[in-house]
Parts: sequence; C-alpha cells; structure tokens
Amino acid sequence: MGKAALAAILLALTAIQIGAQASAPRLAGHPNLNGLWQAMTEANWDIVAHAARPGPPQFGALFSEPAGVGIVEGNEIPYQPWAAEKQKANFKNRWTADPEAKCYMPGVPRATYMPFPFQIIQGDKQIVIAYAFASASRIVHMTDVGESPADAWMGWSRAKWEGDTLVVNVTNQIEDTWFDRAGNFHSEQLNVVERYTPAGENVIQYEATMTDPKVFTRPWKISLPLYRRLEKNAQFLEFKCVPFSEDLIYGHLRKK
Repeated sequence: MGKAALAAILLALTAIQIGAQASAPRLAGHPNLNGLWQAMTEANWDIVAHAARPGPPQFGALFSEPAGVGIVEGNEIPYQPWAAEKQKANFKNRWTADPEAKCYMPGVPRATYMPFPFQIIQGDKQIVIAYAFASASRIVHMTDVGESPADAWMGWSRAKWEGDTLVVNVTNQIEDTWFDRAGNFHSEQLNVVERYTPAGENVIQYEATMTDPKVFTRPWKISLPLYRRLEKNAQFLEFKCVPFSEDLIYGHLRKK
C-alpha cells in the first residue's frame, strides 16, 4: 500500500471518529453520559477468553458458562506466582466462594459488565452511577474532595475530563470483590483508572486499567463498549438479591 493511500485511510478513520464524538449529546460543554447503559459481553463469567464450560452438575445445561472472547488486553492477567495459584483455588470453589453468589456489592470494574443495566446521572460536581445488582451505587466526585475516609465495597471515585473522555480514579476498594465468576481477584491495594469515551450517541467505549502491586506484576487493562438501552419502556430496576443468598451464607446455622 502506498503512502498516499495509507494517509487517506487514516484521514477517513479520523473523520469517522470525530464525527461519532460530535454526534454525541453534550451537557455544559462535556459529553452527556446520562442514561441507562449495559455491557453486552460474557466477561462476568470470565474476563479472559474462554470456552464454554459446564455449570453445577445438578442443573445440566442450565447455568452453564457461555464462551467469551475476553476483554483483557493481551488476554493475560499478570498474576504473581502465589496469586495465580490462589486464582485457581478461587475458580475451583467459585459456585460458593464468588462474592456475587453472596449478594455482596460487586466493586469496580465488575459492576460495569455484570448482566444488568446501570444508570448514569450526570451533574457538574458529582456523577452518580447506580447499579441494579445488590442496590450498589457510587458517587464520582468532580471536585477535590481529598482522600477517602475509609475503604468501601465500591471504592472512592474522583474524576476529571480529558477532552471528551471522563477519567475516573477509583481507590480504597476492599479486597472482598472479584473481577468475575472465574475467581480473578485483587487486594486492598487495587487502583482502577476508568475511561468513558463516547463513540456516538448510544455507545460509550469503556476502558479500565488495574494496578495492584500486591497481586500483579504490572498494570493491565480491559476494554469493552457500553450500549444505551433504547427500549420504549427501558427503566432502572433494582435486583435486591439478599433473600436469594441467605441459605448459602446462613443455612448451616439452621437447627436440624
């Protein structure tokens, strides 16, 4: 391919990208991210590429795991050796050990790609993100609010705009959340940097970079699109799962 042809292709791709960003609605000079969004991916089962796998044997094909192409850049999570062994143990015990099974709040970034929609409510000084699962939510602070007063399930989110991209720095998450149902995990030292970039009126390109020197040998990244729910009756519905998990957590305490 000649240099002229390559330059023409790059120019066309740039024009498409600029046009997609320009078509996205705006609010106070920034992209308007308000709305109901959902990921269409198998990442909640496993964030790396995986074949279909059986579920609990008593359910046959029900709750079996669908294959997925993965959302991890390079399709590798850079675990330290001890952590790689722990992930394998987590996977073996996933049907009871997964925090999702216990209705714990999912943490970031897992809340983003669980199989439920979530709602973004955008303001100038704060952005609220509400998730259906376990009634989880978080406030994204757009002003200087200092350090978190304590660790929390959904962490401490502070953000800024870089052009049309919302960049969110998430710290102070407790260690008791996983990235997926495959047992991929982190420690309390996890730092997540999220990037929300409009790719048109109804699509957000989502990226998240994970840094955790206690568990991983280097930072690593995931990326996936988020789609606006466009049904005429689309609405935010909570998934209050505590009653569904009581027997798993407390069943052993019942009198025989």
